[in-house]
Amino acid sequence: MTVQPPEPSPRPVPSGELRASHDDREAVVEQLRDAAAEGRIDFDELDLRLEQALQSKTYAELAVLTADLPRLNSSESRPPLVLKGGMYGASRGPGRWEVPGHVIAHGGVGGVKVDFTRAECRLTEVAVEAYGETSGVTIVIPDGWAADTSGMDPGFGGLTDKTTPDRLPGTPLIRLTGSGGMAGVVIRHPNRRERRKLDSNPTQG
Repeated sequence: MTVQPPEPSPRPVPSGELRASHDDREAVVEQLRDAAAEGRIDFDELDLRLEQALQSKTYAELAVLTADLPRLNSSESRPPLVLKGGMYGASRGPGRWEVPGHVIAHGGVGGVKVDFTRAECRLTEVAVEAYGETSGVTIVIPDGWAADTSGMDPGFGGLTDKTTPDRLPGTPLIRLTGSGGMAGVVIRHPNRRERRKLDSNPTQG
């Protein structure tokens, strides 16, 4: 009897290869028009990019058209959110809060926790600076969000990255920089206890 090898599981489609919607194309069109109005691109280039945007089929094709343009909105223009652990610690979330484009967390003596699980984020990317210092920094991101930790200095305390690379379309990328310091920095998805709390209070503000 010949044992057939198991069929390989289907390869997950990278987020850039996913099909773009009419709304996705329209958002890029608006960004291009704003860039032309601000003098960032000339009108000949605008016409070319608009034509390419309307013909784009995937997220990756759209991303190329705006890769060299800043994406400013109310969240990005807000001042950075600065959290300092101090003696007693500090936290933001898990209640509703609007995410700015830049978050700075200093663990200090009491530690800092930044919980994005119920946050409102309209950005494609959020810069997070984390400095573990004496008691560390913990960052919790929802399932479907992804993190880039390549710019992080682990320091003595180290960096613990328990996130998955699978990023859902339309979700932000957390670009983590800073230093682990003495106590380290942890970035992860919700643990079991946090998931139970989220499930039992789905509309908690």
